[in-house]
Amino acid sequence: MPLNAAFRRSVDAICGSFPGAEKSDPWGGGHDAWKIGGKMFACIGAVQPGISVKTPNIETAEMLIEAGVGAKAPYFHKSWILLPEDTAIEDLRHRLEISYDTVRAGLTKKAQAILPPRA
Repeated sequence: MPLNAAFRRSVDAICGSFPGAEKSDPWGGGHDAWKIGGKMFACIGAVQPGISVKTPNIETAEMLIEAGVGAKAPYFHKSWILLPEDTAIEDLRHRLEISYDTVRAGLTKKAQAILPPRA
């Protein structure tokens, strides 16, 4: 099943608007990994549809999975969820912002100091 190019463009537009966010393909083969300060906050796989995002903690991830917002993100820690490609754009932006902010806040003070300010 080909991955949704429009979904990837939406993710790129949202993540690309975050100060200091960078996209890479760390494993090759078409993965889109969005990082801040070298730490990943979002990842689109090369095969499975959807995007994996970090939540503030395992309990939040479990609650979102139980509520049907997302599913367990394969290959990621339990604090990550997989959002489907049909996630509403407002909800997608919200989850990506939370993931970005969570990872950014977890960086060292030195790493945070060299990043552009968060508007």
